[in-house]
Amino acid sequence: MHDMDSADSLTNQFLIAMPGMDDPNFSGGVALLCHHGPDGAMGLVLNRLSDFLVGEVMAQMGIREVDAELAAQPVLAGGPVDPERGFVLHSTDAGPYESTLRFSEHIHLTTSRDVLEALARGDGPRQAIIALGYAGWDAQQLEDELREHVWLSVASSPGIVFDTPLPARWDAAARLIGIDPSALTSYSGHA
Repeated sequence: MHDMDSADSLTNQFLIAMPGMDDPNFSGGVALLCHHGPDGAMGLVLNRLSDFLVGEVMAQMGIREVDAELAAQPVLAGGPVDPERGFVLHSTDAGPYESTLRFSEHIHLTTSRDVLEALARGDGPRQAIIALGYAGWDAQQLEDELREHVWLSVASSPGIVFDTPLPARWDAAARLIGIDPSALTSYSGHA
């Protein structure tokens, strides 16, 4: 995969769903954009649980020797597109891996099996989140949604991605903008 996107893109930004969003895939959600360009955008929702644990996903892939703590971690529902495809958001302290998108100085996205095998062996990235599925936007779709005030965007924070508990990620991302989340209304207007 290719390296960091151009400076005018929203790559490595959080998308924070406005309270009025009625799409159940994104309502109350915060997503990390891993790619944004003229062809569209791709990211992972960071605060939705899937029905799986890491150990179950690893077992389905034939990876049996998994540390009990890692095996018990939840897998996120990264978005409604391709919900059976796995994605690993991880710190940049290990690798390289076969198929990695280096979209940030602190966070990479890997889609190849080798990162899961490294995590199972205990020599993978120090911090990692596994997700199934992703959020995708066609060309200009995200820009239209931003103009309609469906999303707020702000530069991402590895601390929110890796260290903030799931239920607190939306509030934490909104606070990066300087917004008190309780002050947001459920109305989303038009520019």
